Amino acid sequence: MRKVLIVVDMQNDFIDGALGTKEAELIVDNCVEKINNFKGDIIVTYDTHFENYLDTQEGRNLPFAHCIKGTRGWELNSKIQNALNGKNYDVIEKTTFGSKDLPQFLKDNFNTDNIEVEFIGICTDICVVSNALLLKAFYPELKISAYKSCMAGVTPEKHEAAIEVLKSCQINIL
Repeated sequence: MRKVLIVVDMQNDFIDGALGTKEAELIVDNCVEKINNFKGDIIVTYDTHFENYLDTQEGRNLPFAHCIKGTRGWELNSKIQNALNGKNYDVIEKTTFGSKDLPQFLKDNFNTDNIEVEFIGICTDICVVSNALLLKAFYPELKISAYKSCMAGVTPEKHEAAIEVLKSCQINIL
């Protein structure tokens, strides 16, 4: 089985920026270790917004400008970027929680009958759960796992709730 690691939104604004949390800061080293030791393909997602973010539906409901393309907040955390340096990885920019491009990217680049997908990243309760469930909906037989120690939610309580949702939808929690 070919392995694919999906690194979700490990960007500055979610770690120590506009929407950062101490929990997000605490998982960075775990994520670096996972990336450094991973043998397989890597996909990195970027939450990507533009200057008009506050005028979007998401911006009206979450009125904190974040991950504006080209800003420091949009960039990957430097430790994560350093772990990725020298590795071959693909980038998917997404303008909302779940990437509509991710299922198609897997279909176009992999035999989805012969891969296992692993998730790490931020936020467990928003973008990680959205992308994991999208893949499960498109590929019900796909083996999907998520690393609890490599994810952080908006709050510890929401992180735990998202873990339970992932388990309920047959996502393996490691």
